[in-house]
Amino acid sequence: MHPEERDRLILTAMEATGFVSSGELEALLNVTPVTIRRDLNRLEAQGRILRFHGGAKRVDPLDADAKAEPQLRGTPFDQSIALNLTQKQAIGRAAAMLCQPGEGVMIDGGSTTLQMCQHLAGLDLQVLTNSLHIVNALLVQEGTRVLVPSGSIFREQNIILAPAGEDSMPRFHAPKLFMGAAAVGPQGVMQQDVILVASERRFIDRAEEVILLVDSSKFRSSSGAIVCGLDEVDRLVTDSGIEPEMRRLLEKAGLEVIVAG
Repeated sequence: MHPEERDRLILTAMEATGFVSSGELEALLNVTPVTIRRDLNRLEAQGRILRFHGGAKRVDPLDADAKAEPQLRGTPFDQSIALNLTQKQAIGRAAAMLCQPGEGVMIDGGSTTLQMCQHLAGLDLQVLTNSLHIVNALLVQEGTRVLVPSGSIFREQNIILAPAGEDSMPRFHAPKLFMGAAAVGPQGVMQQDVILVASERRFIDRAEEVILLVDSSKFRSSSGAIVCGLDEVDRLVTDSGIEPEMRRLLEKAGLEVIVAG
């Protein structure tokens, strides 16, 4: 099969949902993973798709700014930071108490994870983060060492994400990953953009313990792309607004639920 024909089939496979997994493409095209990677690299170079870990999403050709100014689905950071701020501050304070002096941690970008930063001073942590907001909050702490991945800056979220399909993380392994979510439900942890899913999967693969920071409003919505199942999360820090039924579901799934006061 010629590359042009494979390109057509790959783009057609994305029409229903906007994205497709590498495994689906291998079955559809009956080619090796190496060929799939080459095809996706070629399509991405042409600006027709965006790759992420395990697959690719289609770029709308009518979006003239998609290539020059990458954007993510979801609420812009300057809006989300003001939502449920009191609860997020309590969650951040409780999450910081889980850090041990001198250890390495990963902190995924988000308006809730940002609230940890002011409480990390004096712990002499080494922090890997993809958030410029978090970088700025930690730079004033003399003993805190900060690492960032390479990639493109998504301005509305002020977050650094690697080109789809590329692993740009430093060689880093951490006892703990702190991350947020757009929604949490029986299906698992969800985000609104598949590029965020790919980034968070890279973090999860490098962590011994996954700690989820979400305010209780995130339990009222269950739509989005799944980052991971509940079985991959070790602890969840939330506020007192969590419904008893949801708490029971989470604990039954094996999560330790911490309610920040």
